[in-house]
Amino acid sequence: MSAESTSAERSRFPAFYKLSVSDRVRIIHERGWLSAEDYQALVSGEHTLKIHKADKMIENVVGVMGLPVGLGLNFLVNGRDYIVPLVVEEPSIVAALSSAAKLVRGTGGFTVESTEPVLIGQVQVVDVPHLAHAKATLLQRKDELLNLANSLHPQMVARGGGAQDLEVHVHPRPEGGDMLVVHLLVDTRDAMGANLVNTMCEGIASLVETMTGGRVFLRILSNLTDRSMVRARCVIPADQLTGKGFEGEEVRDGIVLANEFASIDPYRAATHNKGIMNGVDAVALATGNDWRAIESAAHAYAARGGRYTSLTRWYKGEKGELIGELDIPMKVGTVGGPLQSNATVALNLRLLGVKTARELAEIMGAVGLAQNFSALRALVTEGIQQGHMTLHARSVAVAAGATPEIFDTVVERLVESGEIKIWKAQEIVEQVRKESRGVPATTAEQPSVDHRACGHGKIILLGEHAVVYGSHAIAAPVPLAVRAVAQDTKSGGVDMFIPRWGVEYRLHRDPAHRDSFQRSLGIIFDSLELTERSMRIEVFPNVPRAMGLGGSAAMAVAVIRALDQHYKLGLSDEEINALAFRCEEIAHGSASGIDNTVATYGKTLLYKRASKKGESPMVRELHLPKRIPLVIGISGKESLTAVTVGKVRTAWQRNPALYDGIFQQIDALTLQGVEAMQQFDLERLGDLMNICHGLLNALRVSSWEVEELVQIAREHGAIGAKLTGGGGGGSIVALCPQNREKVAAAIRDAGYQAMEVDIG
Repeated sequence: MSAESTSAERSRFPAFYKLSVSDRVRIIHERGWLSAEDYQALVSGEHTLKIHKADKMIENVVGVMGLPVGLGLNFLVNGRDYIVPLVVEEPSIVAALSSAAKLVRGTGGFTVESTEPVLIGQVQVVDVPHLAHAKATLLQRKDELLNLANSLHPQMVARGGGAQDLEVHVHPRPEGGDMLVVHLLVDTRDAMGANLVNTMCEGIASLVETMTGGRVFLRILSNLTDRSMVRARCVIPADQLTGKGFEGEEVRDGIVLANEFASIDPYRAATHNKGIMNGVDAVALATGNDWRAIESAAHAYAARGGRYTSLTRWYKGEKGELIGELDIPMKVGTVGGPLQSNATVALNLRLLGVKTARELAEIMGAVGLAQNFSALRALVTEGIQQGHMTLHARSVAVAAGATPEIFDTVVERLVESGEIKIWKAQEIVEQVRKESRGVPATTAEQPSVDHRACGHGKIILLGEHAVVYGSHAIAAPVPLAVRAVAQDTKSGGVDMFIPRWGVEYRLHRDPAHRDSFQRSLGIIFDSLELTERSMRIEVFPNVPRAMGLGGSAAMAVAVIRALDQHYKLGLSDEEINALAFRCEEIAHGSASGIDNTVATYGKTLLYKRASKKGESPMVRELHLPKRIPLVIGISGKESLTAVTVGKVRTAWQRNPALYDGIFQQIDALTLQGVEAMQQFDLERLGDLMNICHGLLNALRVSSWEVEELVQIAREHGAIGAKLTGGGGGGSIVALCPQNREKVAAAIRDAGYQAMEVDIG
């Protein structure tokens, strides 16, 4: 089969990505895209750039670096099939392009127009005695200048190109004495034409000086190639955009809105246009074109109105369809040096099957528009996905009359019910109000047994921060927990919902594209080989976020247990704890392991981290004669454990002897604390807590909110009070064998949250 044939399915290769490299090469050869010689070259690797040829291309060559060559499939441009070679190292670009091209080909493909391949050469003239006279003379004798320029490259003229026109511009200079600039417009046909145009500008310089009486300074091409324009266009009916739980109109309107953002905001436009160039540059590299010049032209053109803006325009058509247009300068070549020096470039051009530089430019325009469509569709559907259900639940909760004190609970139960309706919200509001008044629920209102997986929140009674450096720490679970539930869906991905925090996102399958929040929990799905599953995880955190109460570890444990229960993985507590620890290491940088251990086992523990990697930590459950009464004061100031742990580490690195001494004192206090707890000697335990807080203050992990909380607790009857967890804000724990209600009330009166708990 010839590459020129136009079979409608020639560029369609279902499940191409599942084939081996050799099978892909074979099938494109069988489909007629590759000659026998090119097929052998690809199979053998003989097409790659050799070192001796590279040595002729640039100076100081010491090696050759390879990049992947992929194929953009499904392209239908101006009624012709193409498979597009792409040289790019960034994942997902090739797949995104092929996906967009597949959708657009089903609606008629891309329509692309282009202008003649004209490149501008500039001749700068200064010290001109009479600008108006000089400009008039140049325009009057234009043919004389064009003939001179063309005489320097008669072969270009013979191919139908050459210097076509001349323009004259006058620019003011800050120092006075305006400059005159001659634009020589040269049709370079299939050549990129840089050297040709520069030569022409050099050649006419003397005549320009004679005509103007001035002095020629620079003579060089311009990379603002706005006389070589491409306009790509596609039309997509709204129903073709439906998918992944979204209506087509919803996606269409999202793309239009996203494009409006880029059209008015240069900060967004820069990223928007970069997405276009992701595809354009990949074709430029594959075909040996100067991607730097193309980039320069595109961005200069985007700023032509004095404000940088979007290169594309997406809008709603008269029939409700989505219409996309891209206008971009595109001066490229299909003949010249790169083809002779790099065999891969020549092979790629043959694979593409273009006959002219304009045809190549048109394909690159289609690729740029396709890449932009893919990026926008992904962004807007993720944007719709994120917060969609929670926002809807929140609005429904408001409509149902949920007051602020019960609002989060109503939203949470509404999302969990899966019935985000007014009537359901009203039922929940009524039920929550009854619960708050202490009215017993009827049988029908009683919640079903809670089978959701759970991770415990925690306090550290003694030993935080020092535990990272090998000291002991005492930790205990608190009656706050994170719960999670998993269920199968048909959404095609892993969707995470945390209604109380307003968090909704889809887990990126590629770890390289995950944000910091996704990286921590993403390792769970990767490790359990569940990343490819289609599921929904709902998380219900009763542990406040970033308050030093082990929220991140509790969430990790809850999610792991939810997956374990749903998929019947049979994980042991040890395996759950180990996986949660990996999450903690990502979340906090240097985790001691104590949070995930308490979150997993839910027991009061004496803990000491392993001294070597691969060894197990020392974990001993503490059996106390009586439960110990505490008040937890929550400052409301969020603080990331990773930050405070990092600051302590920096200080320790500056003066290890000093800080090791503090850690040793905390370790000794902790071991004394174990004795005090087991003997129920609360006076002694309170003293140890107060001293420990002083040492933590010396580590500079306290804050004025924490200090105020500690002071309030002590003044109202706590016999010991200290920060708990990472510090920098967060929470305190106060030992209150008496006056517990008074301490809690004083904390609340000061504007903080308080909770009475017993441990042990």
